Amino acid sequence: MTGAPGSGVGVVLVSHSAEVASAVVRLALGLAGGASGVPVAAAGGGPDGGLGTSAELIARAAREVDRGAGVAVLVDLGSAVLTVKALLAEGDELPAGTRLVDAPFLEGAVAAVVTAAAGGDLDAVAAAAEEAYGYRKA
Repeated sequence: MTGAPGSGVGVVLVSHSAEVASAVVRLALGLAGGASGVPVAAAGGGPDGGLGTSAELIARAAREVDRGAGVAVLVDLGSAVLTVKALLAEGDELPAGTRLVDAPFLEGAVAAVVTAAAGGDLDAVAAAAEEAYGYRKA
């Protein structure tokens, strides 16, 4: 986790791979100029350290980045989506104001961190990440 206590919207990046989640955190922070005030955490891999997703790791990461302004959770695919949805449905596993954001993992993460670093609220962070679906590469 990175970021200063008392900062705005937190961002959690959930991947089936711990290495991928951590790498995307580093890339997003680097492309956001360090974004030192943005609390960002990686929640990657399964409970055994292998590939997969872990509800416990996701919940822990969300609590680590929660500063009371909301937490944007971006996921890579499949069961990561289902795990976050199950945590949200349970109602008490994630901090209040936690939102699953429907966005491309890498591009959305960069947009979310940049927007959070600029002081955007949770709606703005989620919108920026979701808009990343519209980025054309050709």
